Amino acid sequence: MGLSRKEQVFMALLGASGVAGLTALILLLVEAASVLLPADLKFGIVFDAGSSHTSLFLYQWPADKENGTGVVSQALACQVEGPGISSYASDPAQAGESLQGCLEEALVLIPEAQRRKTPTFLGATAGMRLLRQKNSSQARDIFAAVTQVLGRSPVDFWGAELLAGQDEGAFGWITVNYGLGMLVKYSFTGEWIRPPEETLVGALDMGGASTQITFVPGGPILDKSTQADFRLYGSDYSVYTHSYLCFGRDQMLSRLLIGLVQSHPAALLRHPCYLSGYRTTLALAPLYESPCVDTTPPLGLPQNLTVEGTGNPGACVSAIQELFNFSACQGQEDCAFDGVYQPPVRGQFYVEASYPGQDRWLRDYCASGLYILTLLRDGYGFSEETWPTIQFRKQADGIDIGWTLGYMLNLTRMIPAEAPAQWRAQSHSIWVATVVFLVLTLVTVLGAAVVQLFWVQD
Repeated sequence: MGLSRKEQVFMALLGASGVAGLTALILLLVEAASVLLPADLKFGIVFDAGSSHTSLFLYQWPADKENGTGVVSQALACQVEGPGISSYASDPAQAGESLQGCLEEALVLIPEAQRRKTPTFLGATAGMRLLRQKNSSQARDIFAAVTQVLGRSPVDFWGAELLAGQDEGAFGWITVNYGLGMLVKYSFTGEWIRPPEETLVGALDMGGASTQITFVPGGPILDKSTQADFRLYGSDYSVYTHSYLCFGRDQMLSRLLIGLVQSHPAALLRHPCYLSGYRTTLALAPLYESPCVDTTPPLGLPQNLTVEGTGNPGACVSAIQELFNFSACQGQEDCAFDGVYQPPVRGQFYVEASYPGQDRWLRDYCASGLYILTLLRDGYGFSEETWPTIQFRKQADGIDIGWTLGYMLNLTRMIPAEAPAQWRAQSHSIWVATVVFLVLTLVTVLGAAVVQLFWVQD
């Protein structure tokens, strides 16, 4: 006796479902390949505690790194409210508390599971260098207050330290060249490559209390105390770097004013760098408190000094040149000023630029501009031929110019890399075919169930 029509349809659907299901199973097992999932992100926080203000920078990089160094990007830049931490000498606790606001902003961007593994470092620069010279116990109290606040936060706190001037210049050089793609670059072929060394640029930095110059010279560095060495992305670098304490903008302005007072002691001081007709009153004693000043106020002067601008650029430049000791380099080759060794400048240079945008800075624009001109031309030795190689920038490829990113890049070399997770995956066409046969299997099984349950036998 033959099968009924219902039984024939039922058996055909079951057979089709079996074939479709077996085909889907085979496709799942065949043509699968190992693929690398995107690496997890790592995070790092660096506080730049400068003489006039403090900034927080949050960085991130893939955990697998590139040739031993992280490919770092800037995730956050936060300006801490208030002055630099060296200004809290009389209230050290406030130096630590001032960092809380920016730290909380950074923590919001870090996954909670990652926070305890996020290295956090505070580097203090020239402002704290001067405070340590002036009063070492006050400097220790400030570092202790900062350590207490950052140490109890949910991060991996690596310490609060005084950054050497040489490190500040060298890390700044790394930041500029990394931001411009001069250390490592992603090629159109999908590979990371090292650009030619000839494309490396120099870095100039003007802070409030110090200024730095860093570049790769055309020959060997004769004074090894001015040499900094790095290994980044599998390549070695040697740069010349020097930091001039007391030659930052704020300290220069104070030293300039004191020099005028010493040479023309009177209750009314005529300042050639201030605009003609500008008049102000300044307290005299605080000007002499800086370690950058090695003289005492002339006798007989009042506590408050009246300063009147004369608007004389020539006299202003002459007064600024008195801040430098150019005679100390006479007879010496490769010398900048104050007897400091420096090879001839070479290559393109980037200068960190800032735009205060506050009226209280206007009176000093003339002096600051002429000072920078004197420093670059008479100090560092830039000429009419090399002057066009200087570019003033706030950022390089979206990264704030400064020492912090260079520090973080160097730090990633000490953090173990994590290999990306592997997963077996199929090509897109195989995946589509597998889905189609799985759907066919489901449809035929459902069809067989419908036939069995609802087809009424004649």
